[in-house]
Amino acid sequence: MTDARPPGPAAPFPTAPAVSDGPVAHWQPARPAGVPGLRGTRADLRSALLTVLALALAGLLAGGVWIWLAPRADYRVTATSVEPIGRAPSAELFMADDGVFVCVLAALGLVAGLVVWLRRQRRGPLTLVALATGMLAAGVVAWQLGQWAGPGPTHAELEDVGRTVTTALSLGATAALAVGPFIAVLVYLAATALTSRDDLGRTGPDPVDEPIRPPLPPVPPPAPRP
Repeated sequence: MTDARPPGPAAPFPTAPAVSDGPVAHWQPARPAGVPGLRGTRADLRSALLTVLALALAGLLAGGVWIWLAPRADYRVTATSVEPIGRAPSAELFMADDGVFVCVLAALGLVAGLVVWLRRQRRGPLTLVALATGMLAAGVVAWQLGQWAGPGPTHAELEDVGRTVTTALSLGATAALAVGPFIAVLVYLAATALTSRDDLGRTGPDPVDEPIRPPLPPVPPPAPRP
């Protein structure tokens, strides 16, 4: 037996909640998500590459200063050996090249750390990595430039009696290459420790004022079928 009663009325279609006439809540614009100090990493990539390139070019200047300040001794080739011209050089002369190289790279690292830190808009971990990498590149460039510009006498020159030769400019301890990155990173981290802000005091472009729109009402569920 079937039920002869007609179907009842369908359930009312749900509507959106009524909007009250009271004061509208002040909606705040969304803030960028992420860890403070790590925002804008993609935007910092270009600046980091330019920092590495600029410091590598600064290695040419450091190499020139090393060539200019490093002491070197002159010798005259005789029939039996080579004799120093004037006062005989001390044993510390052959270690002075490393000392001058360390001082030059330390000064460059100090200046580089301060200059990179003063760029407030690009402070962050990527800039710190670029600073260390660029100072290492600067040390390698200065080292290779010094050895290229200050080579030692060749075998043919040592056989030329009466010829004046000059000692080579060389770096005895390659660990001196780490002095520049160490000083630069130390300066940067010291400035970071003295900064109380979580974003390291970064400055960015002024946000564009856009009209604030209220949220849309919730979408009602579909009506049940009869």
